Amino acid sequence: MQFNSLTDLIKDSDALPAKGPVAVVLVEDDIEVATTLRHHQQAGFKHVIALMPAEFALPPDLHETVLRVDYDLSREGAAEDGVNQLIAAVPAGTWMYYCYNAEYLFHPFCETRTVGEMLAFHTEERRDAMLTYVIDLYSDDLWAHPNAVALDRAHLDRSGYYALARKDTHGHPKDRQLDFFGGLRWRYEEHVPSVRRKIDRIALFKTKPGLKLRADHTFSDEEYNTYACQWHHNLTAAICSFRTAKALKLNPGSTYDIETFKWHNSAPFEWHSRQLLDLGLMEPGQWF
Repeated sequence: MQFNSLTDLIKDSDALPAKGPVAVVLVEDDIEVATTLRHHQQAGFKHVIALMPAEFALPPDLHETVLRVDYDLSREGAAEDGVNQLIAAVPAGTWMYYCYNAEYLFHPFCETRTVGEMLAFHTEERRDAMLTYVIDLYSDDLWAHPNAVALDRAHLDRSGYYALARKDTHGHPKDRQLDFFGGLRWRYEEHVPSVRRKIDRIALFKTKPGLKLRADHTFSDEEYNTYACQWHHNLTAAICSFRTAKALKLNPGSTYDIETFKWHNSAPFEWHSRQLLDLGLMEPGQWF
């Protein structure tokens, strides 16, 4: 189903999702759009909304099953504005998720358990949001894949991740909040603005009145930005993403400085949650 604007979707009470989980895919370019949408459909999202440029086409099967909205993501603040409009439009308490094209959500045991089952458990633990780590993927052969994207040759960094205390305006550490770093944004930090070097994203969350997504991938409600509750560790998930690799290779300021993203800590990505769990790139919490 296609809509000419986000306003048109929001006005259509029959089309607007009334129950989650809802995935919102922000399409910045035409790279791996269909695989991204299908991946999240297969993960168990009841509705997948694609905010994408009007000139992009979708395969017939996705045209029928995805809520496709003509949307310009090139303007400043377009991503958070689109997500915030949907937060305000869907019923309060709806589980929502957002990512960009060429990004793929993995959660613990996702091969046998749907995202809806995971979020039901997370809700029982009195959590309204879930921390996700954006794990950079990249092709091992940039001559064969100049945009750094190749699903069958995808690699990731198996180490080099770290966290620093997140401080408030007075310089005090925030309760249960950390800034996480690593991957290509860490290895090529000279090409990445400091405000964009974090790899943490609160990508899964429950909607509620007045909730706002901010430009740094955090929310206006500080409890949403915590990595766990006060009692024990909670589930976290991973978004395996070609987005940074794409940007570094398509940006004229960095592309000629990078002949390969591979280094001694690169490993082929197995497209399986077990690898991410073994590397400590997501946390099963109490969910066995």
